[in-house]
Amino acid sequence: MLTRLIAFVGGLAAIALVVPDLVSNYLGLHGEPKSPPQASASTTQATASYAGGKAVVLEADRSGHFTGTFRINGRSEKGLVDTGASTIAINASAARRFGIAVGSLSFDARAQTANGIVDAAHVSLDRVEIGGISLRNVDAMVLPDKALSGTLVGMSFLSRLSSYRVEDGALQLVR
Repeated sequence: MLTRLIAFVGGLAAIALVVPDLVSNYLGLHGEPKSPPQASASTTQATASYAGGKAVVLEADRSGHFTGTFRINGRSEKGLVDTGASTIAINASAARRFGIAVGSLSFDARAQTANGIVDAAHVSLDRVEIGGISLRNVDAMVLPDKALSGTLVGMSFLSRLSSYRVEDGALQLVR
């Protein structure tokens, strides 16, 4: 009886891990009507527009996420804006590109990710920029490469803006 219960719970856990990806892939491929070829070409171009010196507008991508090209410590990096992330989260490879000596970091913090809890290291990024918005000394976490495939721009950046809001399918960042 206990063996069957464990097998059942294991099956449910496997389904819980696989189904969100299947749904995302299905919605990404089939959830939107087909656009004419010239319209789809324009959606693959950069979706950030700069509305004045201290404001940036990021259009949602096909899956509803807001991404933009940030400059972190002077290096360009595509980042996904994530209001559910406490800090900016970068992987070790990105940290090296940003001039952070990963080998000297102390991975003594714990970070909750979509794939579970992982060891992480606190760092301070010298500068984070997008468009005319520039912030200095922004808190971030470095995670192992296997735990994070891209850069997440979280609340340690967003909370230092004067405002951010979603309106008409676009995220507006204002310094």
